[in-house]
Amino acid sequence: MTATHPQDPTRPRSRGRPREFSVDQALDRAVRVFSERGYHGASISDLTRAMRLAQGSLYKAFKDKQSLFLAAFDRYRAQRSEKLHRAIDSAGTGLERLRATLDFYADSAQGATGRQGCLVVCSAVELSAFDRPVASHIAAAMARNEALLADLIRQGQQDGSIPAHVDVEATARMLLCLTQGMRVVGKTGRSREQMQAVATAALQVLA
Repeated sequence: MTATHPQDPTRPRSRGRPREFSVDQALDRAVRVFSERGYHGASISDLTRAMRLAQGSLYKAFKDKQSLFLAAFDRYRAQRSEKLHRAIDSAGTGLERLRATLDFYADSAQGATGRQGCLVVCSAVELSAFDRPVASHIAAAMARNEALLADLIRQGQQDGSIPAHVDVEATARMLLCLTQGMRVVGKTGRSREQMQAVATAALQVLA
């Protein structure tokens, strides 16, 4: 018979390996929850279920709900910015690049994507007046969007595709309001054709 030896009580027990997860995938799932339900409407149980994390793992990775939201917000902004710039870079004149931008928002404001909503717009409505850290993130995101629109108008004026008399700053602000408003209307369920018609009408201002 083989002798068995009792485990040495002084020997530390091996701990189970910590569960690994993709932070980016978890944040993408959190973005969906926050976009659909809003910050206050998204419970911790909603988030852990969607992110496929235990509550302890969520708090260990992101500290608290606000930190998770800000990380999800930054992830959302980075992805949207990358996709938008790919669409813009494939266009030619300033006017064509502006059209590509409006088409990008039109595509985002229709179908299932439109009904999910925009995290920036949702946050602006819900949190800007009550949460200073989030408000600064939203203001910075809006300012970058407006600056991009203004830059595209200037490019169009330089290459002659947009008339020189167009007021750059006022028009960029108008288009910012339009694009963000498209994301709000898109939550009610709109077709691609309806949203593309809005983009076409907006470009007539630049004629």
